[in-house]
Amino acid sequence: MSYDTIIQGGDVITAAGATRADIGIKGEKIAAIGANLGRDARQVIDAKGHYVIPGVLDVHVHLELPFCGTTSSDDYITGTRAGARGGVTTVIDFAIPYKRGDKYESLSEAADNWHKKAEGRSLIDYTFHICITNWDSHKAQIDGMVKRGFSTFKEFMIYASEGWQSDDRALFGTLEKMRENDTMLLVHAESSRVLDELIDRHHTPALMKKFGAQLHAITRPNYIEAEAIQRAAKWCEVTGGALYIVHMSTGEGADIVKDAQARGVNIVAETCAQYLVLDDSVFKKKDGHLYACCPQLKKPKDIERLWRGMNSGEVSVVSTDTCSFTRKQKAMWKGDWTKIPMGMPGLETLLPSVYTFGVLKNRITIEQLVQKLCHNPARIMGLAPRKGNIAVGADADIAIIHPRKKFKVDPKTMETNADWNPFEGMELAGFSRTTLSRGEVIVDDYKVVGKQGRGKWLERKHAGHSK
Repeated sequence: MSYDTIIQGGDVITAAGATRADIGIKGEKIAAIGANLGRDARQVIDAKGHYVIPGVLDVHVHLELPFCGTTSSDDYITGTRAGARGGVTTVIDFAIPYKRGDKYESLSEAADNWHKKAEGRSLIDYTFHICITNWDSHKAQIDGMVKRGFSTFKEFMIYASEGWQSDDRALFGTLEKMRENDTMLLVHAESSRVLDELIDRHHTPALMKKFGAQLHAITRPNYIEAEAIQRAAKWCEVTGGALYIVHMSTGEGADIVKDAQARGVNIVAETCAQYLVLDDSVFKKKDGHLYACCPQLKKPKDIERLWRGMNSGEVSVVSTDTCSFTRKQKAMWKGDWTKIPMGMPGLETLLPSVYTFGVLKNRITIEQLVQKLCHNPARIMGLAPRKGNIAVGADADIAIIHPRKKFKVDPKTMETNADWNPFEGMELAGFSRTTLSRGEVIVDDYKVVGKQGRGKWLERKHAGHSK
């Protein structure tokens, strides 16, 4: 037989355009793209009337993460099943060194811990960002992690109580190391000292009784993110390192990134699906505490600015920051917003939410969706040309989606362990009818059929938007 699989008659979408074509797959790779490849294959998949897009990369997930006094509810089994149903074929998690007493684990130990979570359990391919949580002990370990196949690192400008926070000295020094190694630093940008002051001022029984979960938004005004992005951008500019702003949620942040890029600063930014769809009015709901994430949902004007940034370029990637907690876990807050486990499920609805609120509402084209969810994440994270594109020689990671068919978001019918969803009740198109990972069908007729544990770890040599 000429091919193992032929995907026939679909509209093949890449960041460069759309074409009606067949795709021939041999083994794990795309072997041919063209008209009328025939039926000489073990398996022929009919894609007529559907978009055929590259498998989505969610480059910002937290699976089985110990956080906020509990552990996120989706692990590498449920999380990657959820991703596959949403057309996601690659995830990047964050390997965080645990603090044991006064000592931090090494970066290598952190990677080992996350490998144990994923190996033999992940349905789809994966790798990790390596978190630097103690600059003095971790700075000498960066070179070794690069040799081990990791090319992206992460620092948090907040979370001192978790033992994760990096100061300006650490950011500056890490960006220098990124320049030396042709690697990239991811930064959670929020200004901790002012944020902590605002939290302290509002942390009173009277205000908590009056405002409840709304205090999560009240104590995180836009300038908390904007000032931190401004500062990180400056350290990037003067060091010449490569910087990636994670989960950017504000219009002001987008303006800062745009200005920095215009000056030639080596900076890019992602936003998340929830910041493109939901605003902070959700905190007024009876179950508003469920929506607590960090940074929090912002205003409608921020949503519109981020969509404009998708068109003008300052928003390069859309991810999820998936960090799922059940209703029972979220109930730990007991009226104190500082004790809410922060995070939301998102892997299963990344592609559907961006497709429905972006493509179907004419905010972006289908080609732009592929650019932000597939092409750019692979390129920036050092996974191209293997991932993120439909091209001969690339991994046969593919999602087949119907242009209009919608499903109501219902946690009872989803793969996630979370018993709620931020998009619950919405009618979304863009769920993957058929998902292939390295040539193997892992979702068929919208149902997960792939074998758990088949996912592979992905080695990387470099990262950065200039690649």
